[in-house]
Amino acid sequence: MRTKITKEQRGFDLKKLILSRYPSLPENQRKAADFLLQHLHDAPFFSIIEIEKRSGTSKATIVRLSQNLGYTGFQELRAKLMEGVQSAIQLAEKFPLLETADYKEALSIVAHQDVKNINQTINHIDRRTFDDVARMILRARHVYTLGLGISSLMSQILAYSLNQVAVRATAFVHDYETFLEQLAFVTPSDLVCAFSFPPYSKETLNLVATAKKKRIPVIGITDRLTAPITFYSKKSLAIRSQNVLFTNSFSAISVVINALVTEVAMRNKNKAMKMSKEIDQLLTDSGYYATE
Repeated sequence: MRTKITKEQRGFDLKKLILSRYPSLPENQRKAADFLLQHLHDAPFFSIIEIEKRSGTSKATIVRLSQNLGYTGFQELRAKLMEGVQSAIQLAEKFPLLETADYKEALSIVAHQDVKNINQTINHIDRRTFDDVARMILRARHVYTLGLGISSLMSQILAYSLNQVAVRATAFVHDYETFLEQLAFVTPSDLVCAFSFPPYSKETLNLVATAKKKRIPVIGITDRLTAPITFYSKKSLAIRSQNVLFTNSFSAISVVINALVTEVAMRNKNKAMKMSKEIDQLLTDSGYYATE
């Protein structure tokens, strides 16, 4: 039996509604929910048949999902999606798509996909969550970053960049110590920024689950708002990482890291500028830079 939607709930953010019901949804309805979350701006223009094909589910599943979200059926859900599109404010211009590119060669194919990832990330990322993450980084005694595979590289870039703007940050290194052993030194006054992209690592998930038990705040940086890591995270940033190959693309991830560090620096301008000058002076005095 579906739950009746109240007048107040009709004005509720649909993305938040889907996320709040997501843990209790059956697996096939989760697939349809994932599709809607990733296409909030496009889904209102799809028929139920198109969503069925694109999500790999069935019309019956989409109808049951709509009812589990509190609507009479798909048509009422689509009306809500359309309402969201009509009231959406575009906060940033889209990057120009490479419409004239020759898609038979790798450079154009990859560039087109990366531009698409960046566009979708910019248009869908929640600005309030982004701001909250910046504030959490600034409040933390120490920021720890981690990930495996490409996520390891991204976590190291985030830690390095934060140090450059006067935020103490350390990347967990998967070497002679496990992530859990390194977590032993982290306290609730610190912050963990965990990168988790498909295929999701069990070790990363075990760490953030343990961190949550220890009341250590976790920021999840992943590809979708229903990825496993989000259920252990205080805040989550969803970044598109689709790639032509089987690996994850890091173009949009790099953009978000750069934007996040820039936001932190702007909120902490004096300290960041002082740190930048001190580092530059130390490197200059030590003869670190090459001279002509």
